[in-house]
Amino acid sequence: MRALVTGAGGFVGRFLVERLRRDGHEVFAAGGPHDRTLPPADINDITTLHAIFDLARPEVVFHLAAQASVSQALREPDETYATNVLGTANVLQALREWQESSGTKLRLVFTSSAEIYGPRDAASMPLGETLAPQPANPYAASKAAAESIVCGEARSFGVDAIVTRAFNHIGPGQDTRFAVASFAAQLAVIAGGAERVLRVGNLEAQRDFLDVRDVIEAYGALAERGRGGETYNVCSGTPVRMREILRMLIEIARVPVEVRDDPERMRPSDVPLLYGDNRKLREHTGWSPKIPLQQTLKDVYAAAQRSSR
Repeated sequence: MRALVTGAGGFVGRFLVERLRRDGHEVFAAGGPHDRTLPPADINDITTLHAIFDLARPEVVFHLAAQASVSQALREPDETYATNVLGTANVLQALREWQESSGTKLRLVFTSSAEIYGPRDAASMPLGETLAPQPANPYAASKAAAESIVCGEARSFGVDAIVTRAFNHIGPGQDTRFAVASFAAQLAVIAGGAERVLRVGNLEAQRDFLDVRDVIEAYGALAERGRGGETYNVCSGTPVRMREILRMLIEIARVPVEVRDDPERMRPSDVPLLYGDNRKLREHTGWSPKIPLQQTLKDVYAAAQRSSR
């Protein structure tokens, strides 16, 4: 399989590129240090995208490039819309035009987000793919709009597209803008002798956590066995309270800390409970998560320790 990965330098992209190459696929990594054969990737520059498609000549496109932080989206909504909505439209245009000129049928795996579901009552859980989007922040809105573009292109132009809605995914090397990575980074610094104060946001929120290495296995399975035109939740199916995640990390780090609420880490529209139904993904591809949460958190903390040295 010849695969093009946008956002290849990001948290998920790095793992996906590595995994695909390990499996023997030919991979072109746009937006990362992995591939010197492509021009610098800018999904808001259609000319660059045309050049990337001409060089990569892909059979599968994994579109991961995005502004992925809810907090940043709240600070910079316009930039988030430009990247996540218009950038996705540009990728679709380049894909469609290259497909038409080359006569090659492509498959697109588009990475959306469970954030599009928005606030739901407990009776709606686990969330299924048939629920209508109800975005509650600019990031979620941008992903919902991008999904609509992908589905519109699929219906109008026959693009073979799959939409994935990933719930919270974590793992070693994640940016500390994200809560679990931030907890681990603070604990590693404290273990090194810093002030024993750990600053947190909302610890009562419950989320559906999946190891990033299980996430990229799901993306690969969908590229090979998913059904075109379908949307798939990528999730564990089990909610875990943020307070429990923090407790497990403190236990792994074995350092006493004082936990303090930080107003800067609180979101104005935080969703209290969010977890999904992964039955469709399991049934269509045979995928299932393999890495226990405890192991993921150990790996996250070990990576934070290495970075703090």
